[in-house]
Amino acid sequence: QVQLVESGGGLAQAGGSLTLSCAASVSTSSIDAIGWYRQTPGKQREFVAGINIGSALNYADSVKGRFTISRSNAKNTVYLHMTNLKPEDTAVYYCKAIRIRRIGVAPDDYWGQGTQVTVAS
Repeated sequence: QVQLVESGGGLAQAGGSLTLSCAASVSTSSIDAIGWYRQTPGKQREFVAGINIGSALNYADSVKGRFTISRSNAKNTVYLHMTNLKPEDTAVYYCKAIRIRRIGVAPDDYWGQGTQVTVAS
């Protein structure tokens, strides 16, 4: 089991910055992939950014150049540093972790409870 706790959400002005944190209950170096999704009312949860066990990064096109994901294995924490925020970044941000048990078996997904980010214009 992996427990994830997000923090760092809040209110920001357009053009401002926020950093979200996702603290994991296990070593982040043992998690195959971990990242961030976001969701607004009435819409599906969408991928924002991710980092895998080999430290490969990927981002949604909508946040490339503005958001940076990083990981501290010493603190078992993943961060999402968000800059140049836009009102359309307003959402609940969720941390997700994936653990692969073995080939041919669906991986285990774990989600945090979410943290609200609101960007005022």
